Amino acid sequence: MESLLEQEYFGNSVQSYLIVLGVILFGLLLVAAFKRFVLKRVHAWVASTDNAYDDFAVETVSKFLVPMVDFVIVYAALKTLVWPERLANILEVVFVVVLTYYAIRLVSSVILMLLRTYISRQEGGAEKVKQMGGIILIVNIVIWIIGLVFMFGNLGYDVTAIIAGMGIGGIAIALAAQNIIGDLFNYFVIFFDRPFEVGDFLVVGDKNGIVEKIGIKTTRIATLSGEQLVFSNSDLTSSRIHNYKKMQRRRIVFGVGVTYETSPEDLRAIPSLLREIVSSQKDVTFDRAHFKAFGDSSLDFEIVYFVENAEYNTYMDVQQEINLQIYEQLGDRGISIAFPTRTLYIRNENGMKFHVNRSEATASENGSSQN
Repeated sequence: MESLLEQEYFGNSVQSYLIVLGVILFGLLLVAAFKRFVLKRVHAWVASTDNAYDDFAVETVSKFLVPMVDFVIVYAALKTLVWPERLANILEVVFVVVLTYYAIRLVSSVILMLLRTYISRQEGGAEKVKQMGGIILIVNIVIWIIGLVFMFGNLGYDVTAIIAGMGIGGIAIALAAQNIIGDLFNYFVIFFDRPFEVGDFLVVGDKNGIVEKIGIKTTRIATLSGEQLVFSNSDLTSSRIHNYKKMQRRRIVFGVGVTYETSPEDLRAIPSLLREIVSSQKDVTFDRAHFKAFGDSSLDFEIVYFVENAEYNTYMDVQQEINLQIYEQLGDRGISIAFPTRTLYIRNENGMKFHVNRSEATASENGSSQN
């Protein structure tokens, strides 16, 4: 039996192989027992707490540190054997690559968790967290680049040359992709300055819609008619944007005109009548109503009020009810709402002249319409 254990294969005795195998099995079983009996109970305990940090710590240990310990046990056991130089180098490279992979994922997970926590504590943090897709991608890219540079340094490569090459390549890429980089920086402007968020209703020039997604290069807006508009981030940050989601109340200005045949007494009574009509509406704050001007074919009144609700449908419901009541109450008082008219002066051959009032309503009777 001793002679069998002392026999050598590839520079190591059978006894050495068995010891290494036993150490690996014992170490893996020990880690598995820790994960099953200790870590599982700790995970159940922290799940009952309100603190999110302990949940993250347990999950990180289970997801990253346990596999790293398993691999270190296998590597440390195999390292005790005698290996040919080429195989030893391969084993060393595999160890560095695997360890770097788990280390990068661990660091990335910790940084992103801290970033989410920091952002979620800010005003409107829940909405900001939803828009972190681009930030997460950029942070991951930076962490992976740094991690790979350290990995190549540990493998014996000239890191200075790699960094210099990356710097030259970065300048070339920056010159070739100025628009993309501009959109990227404007993504950070949108993210941190928050001129708008996902779900906001925007009007940009003659375009409008609801923000669906804010990406690294573009922002997507769903229009009311159903299609999707795609704006570059640079276009949005350089445009004048009307954000109706930020509106707390609507200021409404509208007018109504009555005919010139209206008596002075009725004219004096109309502002009070308009005030009563507007004030009777729900969620409305009356501001003013005045006899504003002598129009071309009407005596014009201007009414101003506030709708204490940003919803457009609510505003339209209120304005509709106000219009109906104005029409009804002016009609009950015998006050006519004016419509455009014009006076034509006609001179006949005998030198006599007369005038005719002609109503623009004739056009509507013939099939045209006026807004």
